[in-house]
Amino acid sequence: MDLTSLLSPKIEKAVQELFGVKLEKVEFQATRRDFEGDITMVVFPLLKLIKGNPAEIGKQLGDYLVANCAEVSKYNVVAGFLNIVISDDYYFNFLNDIKDNPSYGFVQPKAGDKAVLVEYSSPNTNKPLHLGHVRNNLLGYSVSEILKASGKNVHKVQIINDRGIHICKSMLAWQKFGNGETPETSGLKGDKLVGKYYVEFDKTYKSEINTLMAEGKTEDEAKKQAPIIKQAQQMLLDWEAGNPEVVALWKTMNQWVYDGFEETYRNLGVDFDKYYYESDTYLLGKDVVQIGLEKGVFEKDPDGSVWIDLTDEGLDRKIVLRSDGTAVYMTQDIGTAIQRVKDFPDVGGMVYTVGNEQDYHFKVLFLILQKLGFEWAKDLYHLSYGMVDLPSGKMKSREGTVVDADDLMAEMDQTAENIARELGKLEDFSDAEKKQLYHTIGMGALKYYILKVDPKKRILFNPEESVEFTGNTGPFIQYTYARIQSVLRKSDLDINGNVAAIALHEKEKELLKWLTQFPEIVQAAAESHSPALVANYVYELVKEFNSFYQSVPINMGEPDQSKRIFRLQLSKKVGEVISSAFSLLGISVPERM
Repeated sequence: MDLTSLLSPKIEKAVQELFGVKLEKVEFQATRRDFEGDITMVVFPLLKLIKGNPAEIGKQLGDYLVANCAEVSKYNVVAGFLNIVISDDYYFNFLNDIKDNPSYGFVQPKAGDKAVLVEYSSPNTNKPLHLGHVRNNLLGYSVSEILKASGKNVHKVQIINDRGIHICKSMLAWQKFGNGETPETSGLKGDKLVGKYYVEFDKTYKSEINTLMAEGKTEDEAKKQAPIIKQAQQMLLDWEAGNPEVVALWKTMNQWVYDGFEETYRNLGVDFDKYYYESDTYLLGKDVVQIGLEKGVFEKDPDGSVWIDLTDEGLDRKIVLRSDGTAVYMTQDIGTAIQRVKDFPDVGGMVYTVGNEQDYHFKVLFLILQKLGFEWAKDLYHLSYGMVDLPSGKMKSREGTVVDADDLMAEMDQTAENIARELGKLEDFSDAEKKQLYHTIGMGALKYYILKVDPKKRILFNPEESVEFTGNTGPFIQYTYARIQSVLRKSDLDINGNVAAIALHEKEKELLKWLTQFPEIVQAAAESHSPALVANYVYELVKEFNSFYQSVPINMGEPDQSKRIFRLQLSKKVGEVISSAFSLLGISVPERM
């Protein structure tokens, strides 16, 4: 049991018995390093209920806890802050309770609990995944794992944007310039091959615009009249009409992309329970518009278009059906959300992992679904995240200047290899083991660098900085885990079973305090949908372990065998929590480095 859960009911009881009032919530904070204590109760909120001097109130509470709570050994009061010192026995027993529990900090879902559906990735099939998709995938996967660890059932899905004018642009360019090349004949991954022709289309389109403008057309006229854009628009109409030749090409090129995506997902270490395709879902929601009209949620304009008026909620009017009866993205998203609940009847909420440029869209979507009367709509969440920039600037996919996800991962592996070779500690590794280690370090560096930042913040991603073995990086934490495994391998002691109670060194106590916080961190990260809380927690835990490692002998340097066993047990548990925390971020830990 963590300290806040342990102390809260006892302090509430103390307030009731000492002052005759009921305290709804106890406010705690970390004890400042310049004061003695393991946790601090803030006394000031009690002044709303109790008249008196905050220091005197704190003293009375401290005396009560020492007399009635075996876990509290002493206390001190500084102004309105009660600094509570927890007994060594509490920490000693805590380690005994958790040391044989490999899933410490994780909660199993209860039978009948509602599930959460998490959508992430959701790419277009006209280009490979890029750095922006990497952040999306890492966030979506990590939040899914954190929600699972907090006790939720989770379904991981994506919707693939596999239709529309942008898809036709790649198809048309391949028809014109591809000479029948395939992933097999070109040696290119399928998504890269299709992306190549998306760039090719844009080059030709710009050339035709310039030609038309030279002939006297305005830029707007040239953009509309360029032959290649008119051909792409016709191809889209042909696809919608079910033209067999166009549909066959569409299926072939999309499959190239799907195969390429799967390879990227495997290397990135993410997965999905179900795939949705926009070609299947783009007509969904039109029937819901009629229901919304009947309920008075939507209103029809004289031209036949259907809208919802959200001005009373501080938003604006939003179209849900065009005058010609065709759907808009909002209509499709309404229908897809409803379809997902049909597909997964246990769903009680959904998380949409989408960049912050879509903040307004999701405010409107969630509000519409609530107004339509869907109970689960109150538990919809937009996991909004900032863009990823590079030192070289912004990415543009039409111009082929995006940072390709596969290239980025290969670069991370190479950077990890260069640094590992410089450190020169891999003499006894086979080539296969070295290759696996470079990938583990490279991916750990990439994932940690991105996930340690609050999702809402924009990131400037620096590959070289992310692979450093010092500071707040993935490799630094991985190295500490490997160091712990090395210490355990070198020990000649049986560290199973309990040892007799010992007086704790201050560094042991500090490390145990960090371990007690892990379950709270998992729950807080789930509630806030923020892997950054887990990432920064494990960094602080590792810093505390390294301070402990430098301050006390863990293995051969300690003559007291009970202390050695206890410190080895403590080290082993720290390693397990590092591994557990990193698993929530989708990061592996190496046994040797």
